[in-house]
Amino acid sequence: MKLKHILIALSVALVGWFIYDAVSLPSVDDLEGNFKEVAMYRNENNTGPITRIYAVTVEDTLWQQMQAYGDMMPHTKYGNTKIYFFLNTSPVPAEVSPAEPNVAAKYQEYTVAKYEKDAMGQVSFVHFPYR
Repeated sequence: MKLKHILIALSVALVGWFIYDAVSLPSVDDLEGNFKEVAMYRNENNTGPITRIYAVTVEDTLWQQMQAYGDMMPHTKYGNTKIYFFLNTSPVPAEVSPAEPNVAAKYQEYTVAKYEKDAMGQVSFVHFPYR
C-alpha cells in the first residue's frame, strides 16, 4: 500500500514537472525589441517544401535579438524561412511576395536585416540586405 502511494506521488510530481517545463520555454515575447509581425506568406504546399516569409517590425537594430527571433520562428525540414526586419518608425509592407524580391521595391531601403534558414538548415543573417 505504501509503495502504491509513493508511485502515485512520483507520477504526479513528474507530470507537474513536464507541464512546468513545457510552459516555461522561451518565446519571441521574451525577447527585447517589441517584435511585431506585420506581413506573412506561407505556401499552401503541404506535401513538399514549405516556404515562409515574414515582415517584422522591431524598435531598434538589436542584431542578436533579431537572430534569436529568427531561430525561434517555425521552420520545416527542406523548407525555407525568411524574415525581413524593419524599424517600427519606418514604412513597412502590408504583404510579402513569394517571388523574388519578397519585399516591394519601395520598402527595400527600410529593411534593416534579413534572416534566412534554408532547406538544409543553414542560417544566413544579413544587416541592410538591400544597401
